[in-house]
Amino acid sequence: MAEQERMVEAVLFASAEPVTVRDLEHRMPHGCDAGQALEHLRNRYEGRGVRVVRVGEAWAMRTAPDLGFLMQKETVETRKLSRAAIETLAIIAYHQPCTRAEIEEIRGVSVSRGTIDQLIEMEWVRLGRRRMTPGRPVTFVVTPVFLDHFGLESARDLPGLKELRAAGLLENRPPPGSMPLGEDRNEDDTDDGQPELFEEE
Repeated sequence: MAEQERMVEAVLFASAEPVTVRDLEHRMPHGCDAGQALEHLRNRYEGRGVRVVRVGEAWAMRTAPDLGFLMQKETVETRKLSRAAIETLAIIAYHQPCTRAEIEEIRGVSVSRGTIDQLIEMEWVRLGRRRMTPGRPVTFVVTPVFLDHFGLESARDLPGLKELRAAGLLENRPPPGSMPLGEDRNEDDTDDGQPELFEEE
């Protein structure tokens, strides 16, 4: 098992993208247990400057969160998202899989093609399954790149309404004249209904 740990460590260290257990097993000799080796390696890196973390269905080596400040000088922000893009991304993340019509219904305004195209170009959003409804509209879901960027294991790790309000990112009540649909839908997401919003592809 120690040798298998070394193999997994080498692959994760050299890979620019998160690696799935299946990919690891394809690379390793026959009979190796990549999943068990990953758990051993993850435990070995606990408390170190680098951690082995899960990103969606894959695994990667990442800097410990409390040491992120050391990397700030090396971070380059290429562009900022517009308010429309941020709102669209948030709706997709919390309500995925969702269609363009559902995004527009929640926002209360139309969504330009360029907004979604920008999120797809950044690889934060991808096309999901088509709905089995008239017209078979395409749905949108967030990607492992999005999860990796924000340090999330899955979309279920997104902060809930109470956390967002506690951080001052949401008003306790909707502004006057706003459509109640988006707020009502979010309220349903706080408890047992939330997992149903995140269907795996």
